[in-house]
Amino acid sequence: MSNPRDAILTLLAQRDPGKSICPSEAAKALAPDNWQPEMHRVREAGRALSDEGLIEVTRKGKPVDPHTVKGVIRYRLK
Repeated sequence: MSNPRDAILTLLAQRDPGKSICPSEAAKALAPDNWQPEMHRVREAGRALSDEGLIEVTRKGKPVDPHTVKGVIRYRLK
């Protein structure tokens, strides 16, 4: 998998409804041995998917603005 958008959506499709993923899981799907550099691309894709209404970005289980949130976040399907 080379596209962060596809990685996020594929991982979420494999989860039970309402369950979330960590952005690092998508980065690891893109580059298992060197995933840290992928985090920027994954977060950009997450913001875009949220803007499109496909996913929700959460912090401590509550929806947050993906453009202003700091710290640990997760993604889940809307």
